[in-house]
Amino acid sequence: MELAEFDFDLPPERIAAEPARPRDAARLLYVRRASMEDRIVRDLPVLLRPGDLLVANDTRVIPARLAARRGSARIGLTLDRPLADGTWRALARNARRLRVGEMLEISGAAGFAARIEEKDADGMLTLRFDREGAAFAQALEAAGALALPPYIPRPTGPTAADAHDYQTIFAHHPGAVAAPTAGLHFTPALLDALAARGIGRASVTLHVGAGTFLPVRTAEIERHHVHPERGAITAEAAAAMNRARAAGGRIVAVGTTALRLIESAADATGSIAPFAGETGLYIHPGYRFRAADVLLTNFHLPRSSLFILAAAFAGLERIRAAYAHAIAAGYRFYSYGDATLLERAS
Repeated sequence: MELAEFDFDLPPERIAAEPARPRDAARLLYVRRASMEDRIVRDLPVLLRPGDLLVANDTRVIPARLAARRGSARIGLTLDRPLADGTWRALARNARRLRVGEMLEISGAAGFAARIEEKDADGMLTLRFDREGAAFAQALEAAGALALPPYIPRPTGPTAADAHDYQTIFAHHPGAVAAPTAGLHFTPALLDALAARGIGRASVTLHVGAGTFLPVRTAEIERHHVHPERGAITAEAAAAMNRARAAGGRIVAVGTTALRLIESAADATGSIAPFAGETGLYIHPGYRFRAADVLLTNFHLPRSSLFILAAAFAGLERIRAAYAHAIAAGYRFYSYGDATLLERAS
């Protein structure tokens, strides 16, 4: 399929710069197989069914954006993910003249530095920092900033409010560069209402990497590849999902990250196994979903892998109609925007 089929025009004023307050007051477009309905996120308990299982991503966003220097040159770094040997993958700006073996001085923490171990043609570096463990975490907290998406206007950098707003209520395991934004809509009151309705909850962990910000650059979508991300599904979470499915409940993925991890761990029958490792699963039309039945997700960028995933889940024509309705009806888009609740097309 051609990438142009996944394009649409979005007026700039539809891009959210701040989240809804309270979070569960965000608008929600409920997209059924044959109809659409305007609701709000707080309506989720009546839109889902008793016995359904909500599966959320409990990754915690780290301050992954760093300012570095090599001599007089300024280098912008966005951490992507740690590797098994202790190095980190990172996206770099102004990296054209960087060489393997050079040292980068990281601003904001005394003596903080990293050596360039590898460099890819697309500007991705492999870095070895001068400290590990708790010492690295402490330096990162001092030197790093949230890697907010470029469409959230912050000329002077993330605000104090962003430190709270860009973290989900489920956040527990540090490691994400970007927030799993569907989870930003939940509040304690909403979780209580879902539980009272008989809707269960399980957590999985997928550390969203810097690759989530990269556009699809291939004219044919099948030729695109996504950067791998680290994930984990515990035996307890896998068992909860399998029990819910066996009892006739639906798996409701909170966000594309949870959905991709669930599908990575599911076999051909839809049974979900514990998982620990990396997934580079790229979902596009033609993919046969194994386990996820319902998807709660924000409105995504045109021509992006996330919009392509939503089209695969709900059907291209249905998702295009939903986005056209959302734009005309004044829904707010992207990370701090409103949400869609999508029933799987088949």
